[in-house]
Amino acid sequence: TMTVIEMLLLLAGGMSLFDSICTAFGTAGTGGFGVYNDSMGSFSPYLQNVVTIFMVLFGINFNFYFFLLVKEVREAFAMEEVRWYLIIFAAATLMIAANLTIVQGGSPFYYLHHSAFQVASVMTTTGFATVDFNLWPNFSRSILVVLMFIGACAGSTGGGMKVSRLVILFKTIRKELSLIIHPREIRKIRMDGHVVEHSTLRSTNVFLVIYFILLMLSTLIISLDEFDFTTNFTAVVSCLNNIGPGLNRVGPAQNFSIFSPLSKVVLIFDMLAGRLELFPLM
Repeated sequence: TMTVIEMLLLLAGGMSLFDSICTAFGTAGTGGFGVYNDSMGSFSPYLQNVVTIFMVLFGINFNFYFFLLVKEVREAFAMEEVRWYLIIFAAATLMIAANLTIVQGGSPFYYLHHSAFQVASVMTTTGFATVDFNLWPNFSRSILVVLMFIGACAGSTGGGMKVSRLVILFKTIRKELSLIIHPREIRKIRMDGHVVEHSTLRSTNVFLVIYFILLMLSTLIISLDEFDFTTNFTAVVSCLNNIGPGLNRVGPAQNFSIFSPLSKVVLIFDMLAGRLELFPLM
């Protein structure tokens, strides 16, 4: 239903039927394959804004929409993961827009428009682009790299580590720090008002360990190609989180053809590991 609605809105904005179908499918699956070489760069601001909104919507946990459909509105908006997802999106968008306005000058609304699109694209692992964000200031590019790790919500079409895992991780850190100060304290970690089982906490911690081991090993192997660290690191992060573009020689205006066959095999493995989740592939 959401895919059809997006397609109709794109058609209303003057996009052709073929382009609107391909763009809606690319957004819905957060796959990001564009019809043109400049991705979404040649389309109007209206069409770009439609895609921005739907990238954000498809990155939300689909349980949120289920609760809305069964009229459990309070349950829907009580989901911590969705709240943090939207907070991170808004904060990253504003910080990048402010950084671009200060460094490059010009209209803050222009930068807000492109910032929102790129944050949505990277955070939901869609990979569309309206501009070459590889040319942005280091602060803005660094935020985008952090968002590559975070990813979208669990239960969405997006990839990445997932917001829910990070929320659980930070709650675990807070609990452990509290136990150091108060050794006899009994504290339960909760998500959406429910106690998180120990097996879930253990699974999350093991996932993160495997994730970073795979990230380091992959970066090490593809460094044999002698490209700069930013290219190698963001190439692995991009593939492992199913983003699409990275930075420098794998930026949104570039591609992965520069890598050797060995590096491509490593990156293929990383893409499969990121999409299937790590445990099944291991």
